[in-house]
Amino acid sequence: MNSPAAPGTARQQATRALLRKAGIMPVVTVDSLPQAIAVAGALARGGLNAIEVTLRTAVAMEALGVVKREVPHMLMGAGTVITPEQARAAVDKGADFLVTPGTPATLAAALSRLSLPVVPGAATATEIIALLHMGFDAIKLFPAQAVGGLAMIKSLAGPFPNLVLCPTGGINEANAAEFLRQPNVACIGGSWMVPAEWVAAGRYDEIEASARRACEIIAVARSAA
Repeated sequence: MNSPAAPGTARQQATRALLRKAGIMPVVTVDSLPQAIAVAGALARGGLNAIEVTLRTAVAMEALGVVKREVPHMLMGAGTVITPEQARAAVDKGADFLVTPGTPATLAAALSRLSLPVVPGAATATEIIALLHMGFDAIKLFPAQAVGGLAMIKSLAGPFPNLVLCPTGGINEANAAEFLRQPNVACIGGSWMVPAEWVAAGRYDEIEASARRACEIIAVARSAA
């Protein structure tokens, strides 16, 4: 295997900048286009600027372009991308960035040919090394709590000093700040701002309020870092 690609490509710089700007990435699952617009609008009013729409429902792919038109200041990411075909389709729909839960070699190869920001998923040091060799130095650690949580994140800082992480999975409002305070964490992902029952019931005021609290967590954590 070749030595790891040097960090700092335009794509990687854009990916790092997007993650740091976001701070907290809501992971959103929607069942209709009006629901997608309403959720994105509530998150935007609460102060968040990027969301990851999971490609788990029939409307998710279409929602990427629709929300971009209706909530233009929100960066729209396609999440749970698991095939090269999904990646290409999300790009065609206008996704601003892509996120994967894991990244086998064929998917990593397809993602490496894209110019837009990509946050590939990994759960082990071996997977991280493989992604670093392909030029990815901003990685989604998933499922974060299940693979070691804060202890894992702290352990990765030594052998991978140029790596930045977006841990996702098991993070909530109570522990978010502690994750964000880690020097190698650029952003965290979570769905606590958009629980399924709130989305289904149209409780958008509560989503907006939760987004505001998330922004406060970002500000406090970064001021203490």
